[in-house]
Amino acid sequence: MSVPHTCLHCAVPPYMLHELARRGSDRQREWALRTLAADATIRQARAVNAKERGSSPREGADALAAVTSTTPKPNRIIRDGQSAWELTGLPRLRSEGEGPTGDPAVDEAYDGLGDTWTFWWEVFSRESIDDENMPLRGVVHFGEEFDNAFWDGRRMVFGDGDGELFLRFTRSLDVIGHELAHGVIEDEAGLEYWGQSGALNEHVADVAGSLVRQYKLGQDAAAADWLIGADLRGDEFDGDALRSMKAPGTAYDDAALGKDPQPRHWKDYVRTWDDNGGVHINSGIPNHAFYLLATNLGGTAWGRPGRIWFETLRHPRLRKTATMRQFAQLTHQVARRRYGASSAEAGAVLQAWEDVGVKWP
Repeated sequence: MSVPHTCLHCAVPPYMLHELARRGSDRQREWALRTLAADATIRQARAVNAKERGSSPREGADALAAVTSTTPKPNRIIRDGQSAWELTGLPRLRSEGEGPTGDPAVDEAYDGLGDTWTFWWEVFSRESIDDENMPLRGVVHFGEEFDNAFWDGRRMVFGDGDGELFLRFTRSLDVIGHELAHGVIEDEAGLEYWGQSGALNEHVADVAGSLVRQYKLGQDAAAADWLIGADLRGDEFDGDALRSMKAPGTAYDDAALGKDPQPRHWKDYVRTWDDNGGVHINSGIPNHAFYLLATNLGGTAWGRPGRIWFETLRHPRLRKTATMRQFAQLTHQVARRRYGASSAEAGAVLQAWEDVGVKWP
């Protein structure tokens, strides 16, 4: 089996799967290659869905749902992938308002989508992914030993994992929040998924995923673990998580998966053609900047830090090809405008970016 190009907007970065295909046992190599081989279909589906969403603000049935609902509330639909590789014509397992099914994957997906919807509504007054109450669809039990979860532009798709390195992907609320945030980023900024703008795309999704979990748990910045995907670890996973915003580069060191390659400072920026120019790798730099900002300011990270980042995402001057320096400068401008030029918030934003080596004149 040949290994295709990178899997865009997937929870497990492609470099981890490539390492596993090279280092793992025969069984691990088999499901790593199978997971990677699903990439072409995922990329095609995402491109089609993004184009359809771009040409029309709604899908037919969704428009009716939005018109007939006066009080914003989530609209969740969970379907059964039946361990196959198709996303259409699937049986519905749980819909909005229905009780638990007893299938952990179904009920975790339902709850995770709801928690993410609640975060965006209660913190930022945003009605779902597109701010027009788009239904939140989920497909569980996708593929055979599929070690990933992804947003395809229309729905969240969850694999059950291999049971050794990764468990079912519905377990992780921060991963669910991360993947759905790609829909918000696509809707608001459309950051191109390559190089620095792609790393910013992944970074903002990591911020959102962590904030969704912190909000659900009622944690302030000091109490949070700042890990992405800690709940996915199987018994053979040697490490803490997929990524660490607190300490990029330390999330794992595994014989089969390799070592966490994320840098935490601009001087270690990784220049590569892999991973769409290192989008999952170099996101460690702005991830660490946000962690520093949140912990230095104190309080809840979804408060002042989250507000600055969300306003930056929606800023009319944020280009689709933004560099880290351009994004950082905008966050500082937003902080100055919102809290004052001499405010603690503006100073903390400037210091956080300086601490990771991202500076501007």
